Amino acid sequence: MTATVDAPRGDTTPAPRHPLAPRSPKGPKRRRAKGALTPWMMLAPGIVLFTVFMAAPIFYTLALSFQKEQVKGLGLGGDSRTREFAGLENYVSTFSDPEFLASVGRVLVYGLILVPTMLGLALLFALLLDARRTGAKGFSRVSIFLPYAVPAVISSLLWGFLYLPAVSPFYWIFEQLGWDDVPSLLSPGLVIFAIANIGLWGGVGFNMIVMYTSLKAVPSDIYEAARIDGASEVQIAWRIKVPIIMPALIMTALFSMIATLQVFAEPMTLRPLTNSLSTSWSPLMFVYRDAFTRDDIYSAAATSIIIALATFAISFLFLRVVQRRAFGQED
Repeated sequence: MTATVDAPRGDTTPAPRHPLAPRSPKGPKRRRAKGALTPWMMLAPGIVLFTVFMAAPIFYTLALSFQKEQVKGLGLGGDSRTREFAGLENYVSTFSDPEFLASVGRVLVYGLILVPTMLGLALLFALLLDARRTGAKGFSRVSIFLPYAVPAVISSLLWGFLYLPAVSPFYWIFEQLGWDDVPSLLSPGLVIFAIANIGLWGGVGFNMIVMYTSLKAVPSDIYEAARIDGASEVQIAWRIKVPIIMPALIMTALFSMIATLQVFAEPMTLRPLTNSLSTSWSPLMFVYRDAFTRDDIYSAAATSIIIALATFAISFLFLRVVQRRAFGQED
C-alpha cells in the first residue's frame, strides 16, 4: 500500500504537466496572430505616407475639378466668393480651349523627336560598352551617365545660354567662319528641337545604364556559342542581345513616354530667354498658368486629371500592345 503525501496548505505551485497531455492552443494562436500582423506593421509607414502624400492629394484634386468659384457682388470690394458644384464644366472648358489642344500637339511632336532618338542612342552606347573590344568602359559609362545627374533646370540654363547668339561660343565660331545666317535654336521653328536636345542630353545616360545592366546579366556562354557558330559582333548584338533585353527596352520606352508627356522644367526655364515659348507651351505649363497666374485652381485641377488619365491610358495601351513580345517569356 502506497502512502500519499499531501501538499502543504497554501502551496500554489502548479502540478507538473504530463508529457502526453495536449498542449494549450493559446500559444500557437497568439503566434499566428502576431505573424499575421507583422507584414502590416512593416507596411504601415509606407501606407501612411502614400495615403497622406499621394492618395489624399489625388482625391482632393478630383474634388476640386468638379467645382468652380462664384463671385457675388457689384465689384466694389465687398464681393463674396463661394464654391459651387460645376459638374463637367471645367473639363469641357479644357477640351474646348485651343491653347490646350495646341500644347498637346506640341508635346506629341516633341515625343516623336525625342523618344526614338534617345532610346536609339542609349541602345547603341549600351551595345558598344558591352562589346569585347571597347576600351575605357568605366570612363565611358560615367561620362555618358553624368548628364543625367544634372538637374533639369541647371541643364536647361546651360543649354539656354549656349543657344543665345549673343553669348554662345558656337555662334562666335560661326561668325569667325563667315556663317552669319545661322538661325538661333530659340527661334519659333527650331525651339522644339532645342528642348528635345536638352531632354536627349539628360536622358540617354539613364536609359543606357538600364540597358547595359540587362546586358551584363546575360550569360556569356550564349555569346561564345554564337561566336563558335561564326556569328559576327553585329549579328550577336542584333539577333541575340537586343531580343534578350527587350523587356528593358520596353520599360525604358514606357518611362520615356511618361516623362515626355510631363515635360515642364525645360520649356519653363527657357521661356525668359526667348519669345518663342508661350505660357501654355506644354500641358503642364498650361496647368501652371491656370493655377498660379490666373488663380483658377479648379480648371487647373481638371486639366491635371485629364493629363493623368491620358498618361495612364497611353501607358496601358502601350503595354497591351507589347506585352506578348516583352513579357511572353514569363507566361
